[in-house]
Amino acid sequence: MTMRFEQILAEGVAECSYLLGDDAAHVCAVVDPRPDVDIYLETARRYGLAITHVFETHIHADFLSGARELVERLGGQAKLYVSEEGGAEYGFDHETVKDGDEFTFGSLRLKARFTPGHTPEHMSYFLFDGETETPWGVLSGDAFFVDSVGRPDLLGKEQTEKLAEQLFHTVRDIFMALPDDVIIYPCHGAGSACGPDIGDRMSSTIGYERKFNDYARIEDLDRFKEVILGDAPPVPTHYPRMKKVNAKGPEVLGNLPRIEPMSVERFAAAIEGDAQVLDVRDMMGFGSGHVPGSLNIGAQPELSVWAGWLIDPEKPIFLVLPDDSKVSDVLRLLWRTGFTNFGGYLAGGMNAWREAGREFSQIPQISVHNLKAAEDITPLDVRKPDEWEAGHIPGAQHAFLGELRDKLADLDRSAHYATYCASGFRASIAASILKQHGFKNVRNVPGSWKAWQAAGYAVEET
Repeated sequence: MTMRFEQILAEGVAECSYLLGDDAAHVCAVVDPRPDVDIYLETARRYGLAITHVFETHIHADFLSGARELVERLGGQAKLYVSEEGGAEYGFDHETVKDGDEFTFGSLRLKARFTPGHTPEHMSYFLFDGETETPWGVLSGDAFFVDSVGRPDLLGKEQTEKLAEQLFHTVRDIFMALPDDVIIYPCHGAGSACGPDIGDRMSSTIGYERKFNDYARIEDLDRFKEVILGDAPPVPTHYPRMKKVNAKGPEVLGNLPRIEPMSVERFAAAIEGDAQVLDVRDMMGFGSGHVPGSLNIGAQPELSVWAGWLIDPEKPIFLVLPDDSKVSDVLRLLWRTGFTNFGGYLAGGMNAWREAGREFSQIPQISVHNLKAAEDITPLDVRKPDEWEAGHIPGAQHAFLGELRDKLADLDRSAHYATYCASGFRASIAASILKQHGFKNVRNVPGSWKAWQAAGYAVEET
């Protein structure tokens, strides 16, 4: 017998799901699946396991749940388990999990524990060997992270106070009451906005967190509320939408979202007017020439998150790809934050567009060396507020990327701007937004803050 335990990371949204079971009993469970569920089916098949249970720790805000997709793909073999604590309601068939419920997969035993605070209905799953009384691990969902804890402020001000108090007691009375050697397996890693300053490691132990997790070490409720709410990062705009979609039940597609290739002529006709054109090439390719009015978000894992921030899910998306063979990878990343409405993609990409004699726009790139020497260019820092406060280019103006569209009125349309972030990825998104909104003098800074520091140039702190 071998216990099978797989932590599966969806980069970009930094989401950790789990497949766990026993190959002697040939059964397993999946916890918090993402929508592109083939990875669970393939992993179970590789180990000779049947997925019989699919669990959700809570109603997710940051990514599209794949629980219904997975259950449907299994053809009725598995059941979907969710918590109805705190009055949670769902628009799909499910089994209800209560505090103390246990589930057995061969020698592996899961025990549900009610751990509210991040959300009112949140469940964590304690992991046991057989009938032993002490868990060896816990799937902590968004209640407890490496170096952090879940944020309690995603359901509106009217619930934040109560959730913060519940979270304090969840951390103190449940997690900190566990033995030091219990392993923590969270639902998110670094990069997620579901908690402040989540650590880089993919797992931890109670003992380590007891010593080094600043949030878990706070013993006063009022102090805990002050710190957890004060440290909370900006809330991505897609979070409220994802909450509603996941509670109702995402549409089951049975495969990746559908999209059709389009000739230059069809593509050009389709995007006339107020269309969403998303160009997923890298910053250098986009800068050298793009379909006028395009938004640039490179085809990296972060595409999921920034699409969530910046794209309207109600309008069809028209894609420009670096290569037509990348369409499945891009659809997968966009699906993870709920995008399924696609108008089509430009067959042959920008080469076909240029060869057809179509108009294209450009965004110049500027090195940090030329930026430092320029006297008439304002650096525009689009990083998060905490990144800006830790250090920025002298004389720069700050406008966080996620809120940039709301702050365009604060910018001088006659000024010359050079957008920068940590490495240039977000800066190119920002430059494309400025270009969309009629800013004429826009440049992007490849390498951005990392290049500025590497060059040894002066830094200003707030």
